[in-house]
Amino acid sequence: MAQRYTRIEVGRILGLEPNRLRYWERLRLVRPEARWGERFYTFGDLVAVRSIQRITQSHVPANRVRRAVALMEKQFGAAPVPIQELRLVEFGREVHVVPPGSERPFNPFLRQWAFPFDLARQPARLRAMVGPTPEDFFQSALDCETRAETLPQAIENYQRVVDLAPNWIEAHINLGVAYYQLGQLTDARNCFLAAVHIDPLNGISRYNLGCTLEELGELDQAVDHLRRAARAMPTHADVHFNLALAYEKRGERKAAHEQWALYLRYAPTGPWADQARERLHQSSAKRKRNAPIPFRRPS
Repeated sequence: MAQRYTRIEVGRILGLEPNRLRYWERLRLVRPEARWGERFYTFGDLVAVRSIQRITQSHVPANRVRRAVALMEKQFGAAPVPIQELRLVEFGREVHVVPPGSERPFNPFLRQWAFPFDLARQPARLRAMVGPTPEDFFQSALDCETRAETLPQAIENYQRVVDLAPNWIEAHINLGVAYYQLGQLTDARNCFLAAVHIDPLNGISRYNLGCTLEELGELDQAVDHLRRAARAMPTHADVHFNLALAYEKRGERKAAHEQWALYLRYAPTGPWADQARERLHQSSAKRKRNAPIPFRRPS
């Protein structure tokens, strides 16, 4: 069987934060296998991640890499091509793509092949005249959110992103997460609600909003959003765990029991597995204490 790496292992190998990998997964730049509430990377995925890491370290935003690959696929009428099968060449703030079977880089934004002298020119003067883009602020926010003491700077950068690109759903989600980590639940709720309005089918937005509403004591709304998250991401174990908590707070033990069981189905060795088993045991014990109705023969 081919070697598989967890997200944490990939981060350790390449020196990447988990949030950075999650963002690249949401962009569909890498597509690790999802099982048991975890993401598993193949060696090919590892190669793809390293390629993306190299490009983004040259100040080319990951979102622009995703657009370049999508435009290339559209131009050539190709099915989605794994990043590891492409060569990515940075050119200033642009990224060129060398398709499989070719030796020449293609500029997907201009829809034309690049020549060697094009790649040799670096438009430094032009870049100096252009202000920071939403992608720049997003990348800065990702760097800041890795430490608690720089979370306020992350919030400031994410806020600039949503001001410049109000429909960038990942920026709203990450801004909400930063507020949540600082304990500013009302601000977090508003960010997740904005993300839900942008894409009502986005499971991450529904999940984050549901968890925040549950902590704020708005249980009915929390259950509604967590149910929608479970429909969008039925194998995401944490959704079932938090939905079980919300049901339990509403006194719906049977519904909570079903969600504990689903959590254990998808994450039998997950971080909350022992707690889920304990809740299931307590629920079963309570049902056993109910006295059975005896059968009595008629006198």
